[in-house]
Amino acid sequence: MISFLIGTIEDKQENSLLLDVGGVGFEMSISSNTFSALPMVGESVKVLTYMSVREDDISLYGFSSKEEKDLFIKLISVSGIGPKVAISILSGLTLNALSIAIANKDVKMLSKIKGLGAKTAERICVELKDKVSAFPLIDGNQADDYDESAVQMATDTLIALGINKSEAYMLARSNAGDNATAEEIIAKSLRGYRG
Repeated sequence: MISFLIGTIEDKQENSLLLDVGGVGFEMSISSNTFSALPMVGESVKVLTYMSVREDDISLYGFSSKEEKDLFIKLISVSGIGPKVAISILSGLTLNALSIAIANKDVKMLSKIKGLGAKTAERICVELKDKVSAFPLIDGNQADDYDESAVQMATDTLIALGINKSEAYMLARSNAGDNATAEEIIAKSLRGYRG
């Protein structure tokens, strides 16, 4: 099993990374969280990895942090969720927002992730609630103090500005603390947007 790789970034896309390790190119799937955390092409980096071996396929998945890899491992332990779906779930929300959504059984928020239906979102909450409640990134207060209608208005505005649906919701939701108004959420979201 390959646990991590240290090499030079040959190429990076929104969902894939090509790493040159001593003249050998390792291609791996990554989440948008990892993509954002990676340095520029040509720079050296350490990437934690998970190798999925199936009868007809061997795939490598890369992570910029131990927390993301741990959450990935938890996600693939849920029945019906394979590595590809787990990576797309990790791309749909920040680690913090995802952990909070699972711990608080926020099926509505999880269902906003592209390709994730309500039934699968519910299964994730049921099977992982106790496993992520102690997740180090969770801030217990962040999930409760927000105005859902302000989040929705901010999300719609961010979508209108060209940000994709799941990312717009994630940005709005993660900036919605202390009952912020839609305008405040939009302003904070745009300040932190790296699009």
